[in-house]
Amino acid sequence: MDFSHRISQHFEENNNALTLSAEQLNAPLVTATQCLIQALDKGNKVLACGNGGSAADAQHFIAELVGRFERERKPLPGIALNTDTSILTAVGNDYGYNTVFSRQVEALGVSGDVLVAITTSGNSTNVIEAIKVAHEKGIRVIALSGKKGGALNQLLNPSDIHLCVPHDRTMRIQEIHILLLHILCDGIDLHLLGD
Repeated sequence: MDFSHRISQHFEENNNALTLSAEQLNAPLVTATQCLIQALDKGNKVLACGNGGSAADAQHFIAELVGRFERERKPLPGIALNTDTSILTAVGNDYGYNTVFSRQVEALGVSGDVLVAITTSGNSTNVIEAIKVAHEKGIRVIALSGKKGGALNQLLNPSDIHLCVPHDRTMRIQEIHILLLHILCDGIDLHLLGD
């Protein structure tokens, strides 16, 4: 088995996905950065959610806001909706897993907040339900997806931002999602701290 060739293929595929993403996602990343800055400047918060690897990305992103990214700054308000096991298990048990995020958006979200909704397929039902509640509450959505966006394409409002990675392979989408989230963190820090 030629592991060396397969490893090279991974790097090549990642590089191609990065190049396409850089071409297609620059403008929506600017808009997403401005959306987050506007919310945070007004004292609003960021909610984030996802499943599996996307849950880890949501948690990672919020940790960068509440802790710090690369430079010292004040903590920024954010909540990862996939981290409280008591809420997840209680809501999942009593109302069904599809509501584990939407119930928290209903309880915690206010108009002016931002929901960062992460689903590689664009079809995760619990993430979609969270977006629906966000819309009802006047919460803007930054959606991260791939695989051509799935159900998100019909769900998102014109005021929402869709960062859809132009790739169909889950691992490549997830690799780029973390880059996109880091770019957003860098933009926030640039606004707060200067270059």
